[in-house]
Amino acid sequence: MTEVHVVVESGDTLGEVPLWSSSRKLLFWIDVRKPALYAYTPGVGTVRTYPLPELVGSFCETNQGRVLLALKSGLYFLDLESGQLQSWFDPEPTLPNNRLNDGKCDRQGRFWVGSMNDGDRIPTGTLYSVSGDGKARGHFSGITVPNSLAWSPDGKTMYFADTPTKRILAFDFDLDDGVLHNPRTFLEMADHVGRPDGATIDAEGCLWSAEIHAGRVARYTPDGRFDKAVQLPVTSVTSCAFGGDRLDTLFITTATQGMTEQVRQEQPLAGALFAVNVGISGVLETPFAEAPGAFEARQQT
Repeated sequence: MTEVHVVVESGDTLGEVPLWSSSRKLLFWIDVRKPALYAYTPGVGTVRTYPLPELVGSFCETNQGRVLLALKSGLYFLDLESGQLQSWFDPEPTLPNNRLNDGKCDRQGRFWVGSMNDGDRIPTGTLYSVSGDGKARGHFSGITVPNSLAWSPDGKTMYFADTPTKRILAFDFDLDDGVLHNPRTFLEMADHVGRPDGATIDAEGCLWSAEIHAGRVARYTPDGRFDKAVQLPVTSVTSCAFGGDRLDTLFITTATQGMTEQVRQEQPLAGALFAVNVGISGVLETPFAEAPGAFEARQQT
């Protein structure tokens, strides 16, 4: 591996969920707390900022060329050209203390997103899948901080972590119906310094896990064995994604949230967006499969 380098000294409070757009040739990521969506164009070096009205947990591109955002009050569509934001729906309107957190699309274009209590850190969260017709399905509850969503290259295995448990789970995944089966422990991290945050998959089926508080992104083989790690000059490593023309650049988000002033002085690059060429290609993320008329139909319910 080559050396990790700084892409943008963004100083994010809680940088998260980087996403490479192959059609736009740019890297999206968010600052949950700012809150904002960012778009970085490699080569040019420019960053466009889309300010958001409330906390944002995750997002994805859609097959209609816009962005689906998981905000505190629910799901919204963002038109990247005009900046127009349209409210779609809230999957749990009776839980005002919850917000949506980590989210990603499966290989069929369903958006999976977990909710969490943002204040008390109590297990009131649920993992949802949202289909293109605007139907949300809750899969399991009792979640404190949902993270680590990823799918194997063939889409038949799904990964998920409730961060405080320090455990990454694997599920058999029904490609047609989007149903989870056979939950099992993929990685037990009770004896690790870090905890599982965001994750991504490479073309060889290995999981790259951002280990917050440990200052690294670790690669684990499909049977859960540690393979290698990318060490960063900051401890709060939050998420990662493959990007670039050959999908062999690992982009890594970080945070300053919770750091004392002394730690921030010791880690001046905390909150930056990093990148490293790992010599292994990733897998393109599937856009959200928006169904024609789904937005209008949901607005009328």
